Amino acid sequence: MRSVMTFVVAASLAMVAGSALAAPAGLKQIGGGAWANADGKALYTFDNDTTPGKSVCNAGCAAIWPPLVAGSDAAPSGDWSIITRDDGAKQWAHKGKPVYMFGRDIPGRPAMGESVSGWKMVR
Repeated sequence: MRSVMTFVVAASLAMVAGSALAAPAGLKQIGGGAWANADGKALYTFDNDTTPGKSVCNAGCAAIWPPLVAGSDAAPSGDWSIITRDDGAKQWAHKGKPVYMFGRDIPGRPAMGESVSGWKMVR
């Protein structure tokens, strides 16, 4: 029984480590399997982004919900891909959905973006 439990724990840790390794550099998992940027700000997707690889959050929306910018050397990995925004900038996507931050979230404090209709934390 002990060896079975050891195997289950080891397999679970390997799955968590594997999913974290597949994420873009600087991102980390926080409580409940949610993702955050290097500063600890939660990451979100927008329900209105219904076309895979296309962001509808531009202009005023993007001022409140800044896109998670992908650097010029960024490469897709696992569930993470890169889309091109209407302005030509590169943005990270998770499972095909563009990823954003909430401008009113404060690192080290509870994430508030899910209180806004249509926004979900990336998990």
